[in-house]
Amino acid sequence: MINRNLVIIGGGPAGLAAAKSAYDNGERDILILERENVLGGILNQCIHNGFGLHTFKEELTGPEYAKRYIDEVEKRGIEYKLETTVLKVGTDKVVTAVNERDGLMKIQAKAIIFACGCRERPRGGINVAGSRCAGIFSAGTAQKLINIDGYMPGKEVVILGSGDIGLIMARRMTFEGAKVKAVVELMPYSSGLNRNIVQCVKDFDIPLMFSHTVVDIKGEGRVTGVVIAQVDDKLQPIMSTAKEIPCDTLLLSIGLIPQNELATGADVTLSPITGGAVVDENMMTSVDGVFECGNVLHVHDLVDFVSKESEEAGRSAAEFIKTGSVDRNYVETRGVDGVRYVVPQRLSKDCKADKLQMKLRVGNVFKNVRLVVEADGEEIYSKKKQIVTPGEMESIVLNEDQIGKAVKCKMLSVALRG
Repeated sequence: MINRNLVIIGGGPAGLAAAKSAYDNGERDILILERENVLGGILNQCIHNGFGLHTFKEELTGPEYAKRYIDEVEKRGIEYKLETTVLKVGTDKVVTAVNERDGLMKIQAKAIIFACGCRERPRGGINVAGSRCAGIFSAGTAQKLINIDGYMPGKEVVILGSGDIGLIMARRMTFEGAKVKAVVELMPYSSGLNRNIVQCVKDFDIPLMFSHTVVDIKGEGRVTGVVIAQVDDKLQPIMSTAKEIPCDTLLLSIGLIPQNELATGADVTLSPITGGAVVDENMMTSVDGVFECGNVLHVHDLVDFVSKESEEAGRSAAEFIKTGSVDRNYVETRGVDGVRYVVPQRLSKDCKADKLQMKLRVGNVFKNVRLVVEADGEEIYSKKKQIVTPGEMESIVLNEDQIGKAVKCKMLSVALRG
Protein backbone atom coordinates (compact mmCIF):
# COMPACT_ATOMS: atom_id res chain seq x y z
CA MET A 1 0.00 0.00 0.00
CA ILE A 2 1.31 3.43 -1.00
CA ASN A 3 0.36 6.38 1.20
CA ARG A 4 -0.16 9.80 -0.45
CA ASN A 5 -1.77 12.95 0.83
CA LEU A 6 -3.54 14.05 -2.36
CA VAL A 7 -4.40 11.95 -5.40
CA ILE A 8 -5.82 13.74 -8.44
CA ILE A 9 -7.54 11.53 -11.00
CA GLY A 10 -7.20 13.16 -14.41
CA GLY A 11 -4.38 15.21 -15.92
CA GLY A 12 -6.47 17.49 -18.11
CA PRO A 13 -7.13 21.19 -17.48
CA ALA A 14 -9.09 20.51 -14.28
CA GLY A 15 -6.54 18.17 -12.74
CA LEU A 16 -3.59 20.41 -13.64
CA ALA A 17 -5.21 23.54 -12.19
CA ALA A 18 -6.20 21.67 -9.02
CA ALA A 19 -2.65 20.34 -8.55
CA LYS A 20 -1.10 23.77 -9.04
CA SER A 21 -3.51 25.34 -6.55
CA ALA A 22 -3.03 22.61 -3.93
CA TYR A 23 0.73 23.06 -4.16
CA ASP A 24 0.46 26.84 -3.88
CA ASN A 25 -1.68 26.39 -0.77
CA GLY A 26 0.98 24.39 1.02
CA GLU A 27 0.43 20.76 -0.02
CA ARG A 28 3.53 19.04 -1.38
CA ASP A 29 2.56 15.34 -1.47
CA ILE A 30 0.51 15.32 -4.71
CA LEU A 31 0.10 12.59 -7.31
CA ILE A 32 -1.71 13.03 -10.63
CA LEU A 33 -2.94 9.88 -12.40
CA GLU A 34 -3.57 10.26 -16.15
CA ARG A 35 -4.66 7.48 -18.49
CA GLU A 36 -3.30 9.07 -21.70
CA ASN A 37 0.39 9.22 -22.65
CA VAL A 38 0.58 13.01 -22.22
CA LEU A 39 -0.90 15.58 -19.86
CA GLY A 40 -3.42 18.11 -21.14
CA GLY A 41 -6.55 16.06 -21.68
CA ILE A 42 -9.02 17.00 -24.40
CA LEU A 43 -7.22 20.31 -25.02
CA ASN A 44 -4.52 18.50 -26.98
CA GLN A 45 -6.91 17.91 -29.88
CA CYS A 46 -8.56 21.36 -29.71
CA ILE A 47 -6.22 23.21 -32.08
CA HIS A 48 -8.64 26.11 -32.64
CA ASN A 49 -8.17 29.35 -30.74
CA GLY A 50 -10.45 31.05 -28.21
CA PHE A 51 -8.93 29.63 -25.01
CA GLY A 52 -7.40 31.67 -22.20
CA LEU A 53 -9.13 35.03 -22.64
CA HIS A 54 -10.22 35.07 -18.98
CA THR A 55 -7.26 33.26 -17.41
CA PHE A 56 -4.33 34.69 -19.38
CA LYS A 57 -5.96 37.72 -21.04
CA GLU A 58 -4.85 36.46 -24.44
CA GLU A 59 -6.19 34.11 -27.09
CA LEU A 60 -4.59 30.67 -27.16
CA THR A 61 -5.18 27.33 -28.84
CA GLY A 62 -6.08 24.32 -26.70
CA PRO A 63 -2.54 22.84 -26.70
CA GLU A 64 -1.08 26.25 -25.85
CA TYR A 65 -3.46 26.63 -22.91
CA ALA A 66 -2.65 23.13 -21.66
CA LYS A 67 1.09 23.79 -21.98
CA ARG A 68 0.82 26.79 -19.66
CA TYR A 69 -0.53 24.58 -16.89
CA ILE A 70 1.75 21.64 -17.67
CA ASP A 71 4.73 24.00 -17.29
CA GLU A 72 3.39 25.19 -13.93
CA VAL A 73 2.97 21.63 -12.68
CA GLU A 74 6.45 20.61 -13.82
CA LYS A 75 8.02 23.77 -12.40
CA ARG A 76 6.64 22.80 -9.00
CA GLY A 77 7.89 19.24 -9.31
CA ILE A 78 4.43 17.74 -8.88
CA GLU A 79 4.54 13.99 -9.56
CA TYR A 80 2.34 12.46 -12.24
CA LYS A 81 1.94 9.01 -13.76
CA LEU A 82 0.94 8.70 -17.42
CA GLU A 83 -0.74 5.74 -19.16
CA THR A 84 -2.21 4.88 -15.78
CA THR A 85 -5.76 3.59 -15.53
CA VAL A 86 -7.66 3.97 -12.27
CA LEU A 87 -9.72 0.83 -11.76
CA LYS A 88 -11.49 1.64 -8.53
CA VAL A 89 -11.79 4.19 -5.74
CA GLY A 90 -13.08 2.79 -2.47
CA THR A 91 -15.14 4.46 0.24
CA ASP A 92 -11.97 4.38 2.37
CA LYS A 93 -10.20 6.57 -0.24
CA VAL A 94 -8.03 3.69 -1.47
CA VAL A 95 -7.27 4.21 -5.18
CA THR A 96 -6.57 1.08 -7.22
CA ALA A 97 -4.67 1.85 -10.43
CA VAL A 98 -2.53 0.03 -12.97
CA ASN A 99 0.14 0.85 -15.53
CA GLU A 100 2.79 -1.04 -17.45
CA ARG A 101 5.73 0.15 -15.34
CA ASP A 102 4.37 -0.09 -11.78
CA GLY A 103 1.84 -2.86 -12.27
CA LEU A 104 -1.15 -2.90 -9.94
CA MET A 105 -1.02 -0.15 -7.30
CA LYS A 106 -3.11 0.52 -4.23
CA ILE A 107 -2.78 4.09 -3.00
CA GLN A 108 -4.20 5.23 0.34
CA ALA A 109 -5.06 8.90 -0.05
CA LYS A 110 -5.98 11.47 2.59
CA ALA A 111 -7.85 13.46 -0.07
CA ILE A 112 -8.95 12.75 -3.64
CA ILE A 113 -9.91 15.12 -6.44
CA PHE A 114 -11.94 13.68 -9.30
CA ALA A 115 -11.04 15.58 -12.49
CA CYS A 116 -12.05 12.88 -14.97
CA GLY A 117 -13.85 15.03 -17.54
CA CYS A 118 -16.66 13.87 -19.83
CA ARG A 119 -17.33 11.34 -22.54
CA GLU A 120 -19.54 11.85 -25.57
CA ARG A 121 -23.03 10.42 -25.75
CA PRO A 122 -23.00 7.68 -28.43
CA ARG A 123 -25.50 6.86 -31.16
CA GLY A 124 -27.13 4.29 -28.88
CA GLY A 125 -28.14 7.10 -26.54
CA ILE A 126 -30.66 8.48 -29.03
CA ASN A 127 -31.86 5.32 -30.82
CA VAL A 128 -31.58 6.51 -34.43
CA ALA A 129 -32.86 3.92 -36.91
CA GLY A 130 -30.62 2.56 -39.66
CA SER A 131 -27.87 0.04 -40.29
CA ARG A 132 -24.53 -0.15 -38.50
CA CYS A 133 -22.67 1.24 -41.49
CA ALA A 134 -19.31 3.01 -41.50
CA GLY A 135 -19.14 6.79 -41.52
CA ILE A 136 -20.82 7.53 -38.19
CA PHE A 137 -18.57 9.30 -35.70
CA SER A 138 -18.94 11.31 -32.54
CA ALA A 139 -17.76 14.86 -33.18
CA GLY A 140 -14.88 14.47 -30.71
CA THR A 141 -13.67 11.30 -32.42
CA ALA A 142 -13.69 13.07 -35.78
CA GLN A 143 -11.76 15.95 -34.22
CA LYS A 144 -9.08 13.56 -32.95
CA LEU A 145 -8.87 11.80 -36.31
CA ILE A 146 -8.20 15.07 -38.13
CA ASN A 147 -6.16 17.07 -35.61
CA ILE A 148 -3.99 14.33 -34.09
CA ASP A 149 -4.08 11.25 -36.31
CA GLY A 150 -4.21 13.04 -39.67
CA TYR A 151 -7.18 11.17 -41.14
CA MET A 152 -10.15 12.71 -42.93
CA PRO A 153 -13.44 11.12 -41.74
CA GLY A 154 -15.45 11.98 -44.85
CA LYS A 155 -16.25 14.42 -47.64
CA GLU A 156 -19.99 15.10 -47.43
CA VAL A 157 -21.12 15.63 -43.86
CA VAL A 158 -24.26 16.08 -41.79
CA ILE A 159 -23.85 17.01 -38.12
CA LEU A 160 -26.53 16.08 -35.59
CA GLY A 161 -26.49 18.40 -32.60
CA SER A 162 -25.33 21.98 -32.25
CA GLY A 163 -23.17 21.69 -29.15
CA ASP A 164 -19.89 23.58 -29.24
CA ILE A 165 -17.84 20.66 -30.55
CA GLY A 166 -20.38 20.02 -33.31
CA LEU A 167 -20.25 23.67 -34.38
CA ILE A 168 -16.46 23.73 -34.25
CA MET A 169 -16.26 20.55 -36.34
CA ALA A 170 -18.55 22.09 -38.95
CA ARG A 171 -15.88 24.71 -39.49
CA ARG A 172 -12.99 22.25 -39.20
CA MET A 173 -14.44 19.87 -41.78
CA THR A 174 -15.02 22.82 -44.12
CA PHE A 175 -11.39 23.94 -43.69
CA GLU A 176 -10.27 20.44 -44.71
CA GLY A 177 -12.31 20.53 -47.91
CA ALA A 178 -15.44 18.65 -46.86
CA LYS A 179 -18.94 19.88 -47.68
CA VAL A 180 -21.06 20.25 -44.54
CA LYS A 181 -24.62 19.81 -45.78
CA ALA A 182 -26.36 20.81 -42.54
CA VAL A 183 -26.14 21.07 -38.77
CA VAL A 184 -29.37 19.54 -37.44
CA GLU A 185 -30.58 20.46 -33.94
CA LEU A 186 -33.46 18.79 -32.08
CA MET A 187 -34.19 21.80 -29.88
CA PRO A 188 -35.46 25.21 -31.08
CA TYR A 189 -32.15 26.71 -29.91
CA SER A 190 -28.45 25.83 -29.99
CA SER A 191 -26.69 24.33 -27.00
CA GLY A 192 -23.42 25.97 -28.09
CA LEU A 193 -21.90 29.38 -27.52
CA ASN A 194 -23.26 32.19 -29.69
CA ARG A 195 -19.74 33.02 -30.90
CA ASN A 196 -19.40 29.48 -32.25
CA ILE A 197 -22.76 29.71 -34.03
CA VAL A 198 -21.54 32.85 -35.79
CA GLN A 199 -17.90 31.95 -36.44
CA CYS A 200 -18.32 28.27 -37.28
CA VAL A 201 -21.66 28.04 -39.06
CA LYS A 202 -23.08 31.38 -40.17
CA ASP A 203 -19.75 32.67 -41.49
CA PHE A 204 -19.54 29.59 -43.76
CA ASP A 205 -23.19 29.61 -44.86
CA ILE A 206 -23.79 26.19 -43.34
CA PRO A 207 -27.51 25.51 -42.81
CA LEU A 208 -28.43 25.31 -39.11
CA MET A 209 -31.78 23.57 -38.84
CA PHE A 210 -33.51 23.95 -35.47
CA SER A 211 -36.38 21.68 -34.34
CA HIS A 212 -35.15 18.89 -36.65
CA THR A 213 -33.60 15.50 -36.04
CA VAL A 214 -32.22 12.48 -37.89
CA VAL A 215 -34.82 9.72 -38.12
CA ASP A 216 -32.98 7.23 -40.35
CA ILE A 217 -29.47 6.47 -41.60
CA LYS A 218 -29.14 5.07 -45.12
CA GLY A 219 -26.34 2.84 -46.35
CA GLU A 220 -24.91 -0.63 -45.98
CA GLY A 221 -21.10 -0.67 -46.09
CA ARG A 222 -20.92 3.13 -45.76
CA VAL A 223 -23.39 5.92 -45.03
CA THR A 224 -25.07 7.13 -48.24
CA GLY A 225 -27.50 9.58 -46.68
CA VAL A 226 -29.55 10.52 -43.64
CA VAL A 227 -33.26 11.19 -43.36
CA ILE A 228 -34.15 14.25 -41.30
CA ALA A 229 -37.56 15.44 -40.12
CA GLN A 230 -39.01 18.37 -38.26
CA VAL A 231 -40.14 17.73 -34.66
CA ASP A 232 -43.23 18.98 -32.85
CA ASP A 233 -43.41 20.78 -29.51
CA LYS A 234 -43.05 17.41 -27.76
CA LEU A 235 -39.86 16.71 -29.76
CA GLN A 236 -41.52 13.92 -31.73
CA PRO A 237 -40.69 13.63 -35.46
CA ILE A 238 -43.28 14.83 -37.94
CA MET A 239 -42.76 12.13 -40.56
CA SER A 240 -44.64 14.07 -43.26
CA THR A 241 -41.72 16.53 -43.25
CA ALA A 242 -39.06 13.84 -43.71
CA LYS A 243 -36.44 14.31 -46.43
CA GLU A 244 -33.17 12.62 -47.30
CA ILE A 245 -29.82 14.42 -47.41
CA PRO A 246 -27.13 12.53 -49.38
CA CYS A 247 -23.86 12.29 -47.41
CA ASP A 248 -21.08 9.86 -46.58
CA THR A 249 -20.52 10.94 -42.97
CA LEU A 250 -22.69 11.65 -39.92
CA LEU A 251 -21.12 13.39 -36.93
CA LEU A 252 -22.90 13.20 -33.59
CA SER A 253 -22.72 16.12 -31.17
CA ILE A 254 -25.53 15.02 -28.90
CA GLY A 255 -24.25 15.82 -25.45
CA LEU A 256 -21.56 15.04 -22.90
CA ILE A 257 -21.76 12.66 -19.96
CA PRO A 258 -19.60 13.30 -16.85
CA GLN A 259 -17.40 10.26 -16.23
CA ASN A 260 -18.47 9.49 -12.68
CA GLU A 261 -18.22 5.71 -12.58
CA LEU A 262 -15.26 5.92 -10.18
CA ALA A 263 -17.06 8.46 -7.99
CA THR A 264 -20.07 6.17 -7.79
CA GLY A 265 -17.82 3.38 -6.54
CA ALA A 266 -16.60 5.72 -3.81
CA ASP A 267 -20.24 6.24 -2.72
CA VAL A 268 -20.31 9.86 -3.88
CA THR A 269 -23.84 11.27 -4.23
CA LEU A 270 -24.55 12.40 -7.80
CA SER A 271 -26.97 15.02 -9.09
CA PRO A 272 -29.63 13.58 -11.42
CA ILE A 273 -29.59 16.86 -13.39
CA THR A 274 -25.86 17.49 -13.97
CA GLY A 275 -24.67 13.88 -13.78
CA GLY A 276 -21.86 15.17 -11.55
CA ALA A 277 -21.38 15.11 -7.80
CA VAL A 278 -23.40 17.14 -5.34
CA VAL A 279 -20.82 19.55 -3.87
CA ASP A 280 -20.56 22.41 -1.41
CA GLU A 281 -18.82 25.74 -1.92
CA ASN A 282 -15.45 24.02 -1.34
CA MET A 283 -16.11 21.52 -4.17
CA MET A 284 -16.32 18.76 -1.56
CA THR A 285 -18.68 15.88 -2.35
CA SER A 286 -20.85 13.91 0.06
CA VAL A 287 -17.72 11.95 1.09
CA ASP A 288 -15.30 13.70 3.44
CA GLY A 289 -12.04 14.56 1.70
CA VAL A 290 -13.32 13.73 -1.78
CA PHE A 291 -13.62 16.66 -4.19
CA GLU A 292 -14.77 17.10 -7.77
CA CYS A 293 -14.14 19.79 -10.37
CA GLY A 294 -14.28 20.53 -14.08
CA ASN A 295 -16.49 18.76 -16.60
CA VAL A 296 -16.87 15.69 -14.42
CA LEU A 297 -18.80 17.95 -12.04
CA HIS A 298 -20.89 19.76 -14.65
CA VAL A 299 -20.34 20.60 -18.30
CA HIS A 300 -18.60 23.97 -18.74
CA ASP A 301 -18.64 26.18 -21.80
CA LEU A 302 -15.15 27.68 -21.30
CA VAL A 303 -11.98 25.99 -20.07
CA ASP A 304 -11.10 29.20 -18.21
CA PHE A 305 -14.04 28.51 -15.88
CA VAL A 306 -12.86 24.92 -15.44
CA SER A 307 -9.48 26.18 -14.28
CA LYS A 308 -10.94 28.66 -11.79
CA GLU A 309 -13.29 26.09 -10.29
CA SER A 310 -10.50 23.50 -10.10
CA GLU A 311 -8.19 25.92 -8.31
CA GLU A 312 -10.85 26.17 -5.61
CA ALA A 313 -10.97 22.36 -5.36
CA GLY A 314 -7.17 22.23 -5.01
CA ARG A 315 -7.16 24.91 -2.32
CA SER A 316 -9.94 23.14 -0.40
CA ALA A 317 -8.23 19.75 -0.62
CA ALA A 318 -5.00 21.22 0.76
CA GLU A 319 -6.97 22.79 3.62
CA PHE A 320 -8.75 19.51 4.38
CA ILE A 321 -5.42 17.63 4.55
CA LYS A 322 -4.16 20.19 7.08
CA THR A 323 -7.22 20.28 9.35
CA GLY A 324 -9.33 17.22 8.56
CA SER A 325 -12.37 19.22 9.62
CA VAL A 326 -15.66 19.15 7.72
CA ASP A 327 -18.82 21.15 8.36
CA ARG A 328 -21.86 19.18 7.23
CA ASN A 329 -24.41 21.75 8.43
CA TYR A 330 -25.68 22.95 5.08
CA VAL A 331 -28.13 25.27 3.39
CA GLU A 332 -29.43 23.58 0.26
CA THR A 333 -29.40 25.54 -3.02
CA ARG A 334 -31.73 24.91 -5.94
CA GLY A 335 -32.63 26.28 -9.33
CA VAL A 336 -36.29 27.20 -9.90
CA ASP A 337 -38.46 29.05 -12.42
CA GLY A 338 -36.32 28.57 -15.51
CA VAL A 339 -33.00 27.80 -13.79
CA ARG A 340 -32.12 24.19 -14.54
CA TYR A 341 -29.38 23.70 -11.96
CA VAL A 342 -27.02 25.54 -9.61
CA VAL A 343 -23.51 24.56 -8.50
CA PRO A 344 -22.67 24.34 -5.62
CA GLN A 345 -25.82 22.54 -4.53
CA ARG A 346 -25.20 23.26 -0.84
CA LEU A 347 -23.58 25.96 1.25
CA SER A 348 -21.90 25.49 4.62
CA LYS A 349 -23.64 27.48 7.36
CA ASP A 350 -20.26 28.50 8.77
CA CYS A 351 -19.05 29.79 5.36
CA LYS A 352 -16.79 32.75 6.10
CA ALA A 353 -15.82 33.65 2.53
CA ASP A 354 -15.95 37.29 1.50
CA LYS A 355 -17.41 36.25 -1.87
CA LEU A 356 -19.08 33.18 -3.28
CA GLN A 357 -19.39 32.26 -6.96
CA MET A 358 -22.32 30.14 -8.10
CA LYS A 359 -22.61 28.66 -11.60
CA LEU A 360 -25.91 27.83 -13.26
CA ARG A 361 -27.61 26.96 -16.53
CA VAL A 362 -31.11 27.82 -17.65
CA GLY A 363 -33.54 25.44 -19.33
CA ASN A 364 -34.57 27.57 -22.31
CA VAL A 365 -33.92 30.89 -24.05
CA PHE A 366 -35.22 33.83 -22.00
CA LYS A 367 -35.06 37.54 -22.84
CA ASN A 368 -35.17 40.63 -20.62
CA VAL A 369 -35.15 38.81 -17.29
CA ARG A 370 -33.58 39.22 -13.88
CA LEU A 371 -31.38 36.54 -12.37
CA VAL A 372 -32.25 36.56 -8.66
CA VAL A 373 -31.18 34.77 -5.49
CA GLU A 374 -33.80 34.33 -2.80
CA ALA A 375 -33.18 33.29 0.82
CA ASP A 376 -36.42 31.69 2.04
CA GLY A 377 -38.27 33.81 -0.51
CA GLU A 378 -36.49 37.09 0.30
CA GLU A 379 -34.56 38.53 -2.64
CA ILE A 380 -30.90 39.11 -1.70
CA TYR A 381 -29.35 39.40 -5.18
CA SER A 382 -30.50 40.56 -8.60
CA LYS A 383 -28.85 40.97 -12.00
CA LYS A 384 -30.52 42.07 -15.24
CA LYS A 385 -29.92 39.97 -18.34
CA GLN A 386 -30.97 40.85 -21.88
CA ILE A 387 -30.82 37.19 -22.83
CA VAL A 388 -29.92 33.88 -21.19
CA THR A 389 -29.52 30.62 -23.13
CA PRO A 390 -28.87 26.97 -22.21
CA GLY A 391 -25.61 27.03 -24.16
CA GLU A 392 -23.94 29.66 -21.97
CA MET A 393 -23.20 29.11 -18.30
CA GLU A 394 -24.23 32.00 -16.07
CA SER A 395 -22.37 33.16 -12.98
CA ILE A 396 -23.52 34.80 -9.74
CA VAL A 397 -21.13 36.28 -7.20
CA LEU A 398 -22.51 36.93 -3.71
CA ASN A 399 -20.73 39.42 -1.47
CA GLU A 400 -20.04 38.98 2.24
CA ASP A 401 -23.31 40.58 3.33
CA GLN A 402 -25.34 38.44 0.91
CA ILE A 403 -23.52 35.28 2.05
CA GLY A 404 -24.39 36.18 5.65
CA LYS A 405 -28.07 36.27 4.75
CA ALA A 406 -27.80 33.09 2.66
CA VAL A 407 -26.33 30.91 5.42
CA LYS A 408 -29.12 31.84 7.82
CA CYS A 409 -31.93 30.59 5.60
CA LYS A 410 -33.37 27.11 5.13
CA MET A 411 -33.46 27.16 1.32
CA LEU A 412 -31.46 29.26 -1.12
CA SER A 413 -33.16 29.55 -4.51
CA VAL A 414 -31.85 30.90 -7.82
CA ALA A 415 -34.59 31.91 -10.25
CA LEU A 416 -35.47 33.96 -13.31
CA ARG A 417 -37.90 36.82 -12.80
CA GLY A 418 -39.54 39.18 -15.27
